[in-house]
Amino acid sequence: MTTSLAERLKHRLALPVIVAPMFLVSTPELLIASCKAGLMGSLPTQNARTIEQLREWFVQIRDALEAFRQSGGQPGGWALSVLVHGSYDRFDEEMKLIAEFKPDLVVTALGSPKRALDTVHGYGGAVFADVMSLEHARKAADAGADGLVLVCHGAGGHTGAFSPFAFVAAVRQFFKGPLVVGGAISDGSGVLAAEVLGADLVYMGTRFIACPETMVNQDYRDMMLRAGMDGVVATKAVTGVNCNWLRESLAAAGFDDTKIASTAKIDFSDVHSGTKAWKNIYGAGQGVGQVDRIAPLAEVAQQLVAEYRAAHARFGGSK
Repeated sequence: MTTSLAERLKHRLALPVIVAPMFLVSTPELLIASCKAGLMGSLPTQNARTIEQLREWFVQIRDALEAFRQSGGQPGGWALSVLVHGSYDRFDEEMKLIAEFKPDLVVTALGSPKRALDTVHGYGGAVFADVMSLEHARKAADAGADGLVLVCHGAGGHTGAFSPFAFVAAVRQFFKGPLVVGGAISDGSGVLAAEVLGADLVYMGTRFIACPETMVNQDYRDMMLRAGMDGVVATKAVTGVNCNWLRESLAAAGFDDTKIASTAKIDFSDVHSGTKAWKNIYGAGQGVGQVDRIAPLAEVAQQLVAEYRAAHARFGGSK
């Protein structure tokens, strides 16, 4: 029997979870800890300020995962998120590094996945595309994406408008490849629910933002602990793309209700300068209420696995 791509990506995982690539949050340390804990670790390439730093990170990831294997561990796979929007000026340099270091999965965001296919397929990797609508999903499938990441309503950062109940069912009518679902999934029961809907894996980001392995500051962590679902607001005023942010951080940055209702111009041309408006505005999804303490990723992962198994047991399954 031929092993499907979804099965190949999941076979080393203790839980079908990709720790989502989070802008200005994810670090090599978070990715490595995720892989060691039996999850798929990921990183947005934009988090590295320079291409030289990105290479250093890739070396760090490669060496850490190889050492873990040599010690008898079996790390989960790792993924990268790459901006393919026309305004992003580091794409070609990043693809050269990707060809060298060969992540298992490359997820394209804000554009067609076609730009990444030849490079990633050249070394045997897979390309998934972030999509937020049926139109985007169809275009990505037609362009040759191996899988789709359905960014649903409630996701942190760039967020979608659709319920996963409707989105998964609609996409499954025309796409049979692997599906990843993201959007306010913050516990083991949510992971199981996504699988029941027809997803192969889930994106989970907000649940890990307060972990010490991230690059966020203490103010961000404290804000996460104070926030509940009603402390998250969606707006296009920061990046030009609809994003979920912590309302408290928007207020601290001077965003009143009028400004929140506005729309900024989409521009990722100088994303690494540190001068963009989003530097001091903190993203989070609607599942932020599940973040009740600052704990290492391994501890959070252990809890999620226990919750997932308990959810299976409640419905007569076994995991």
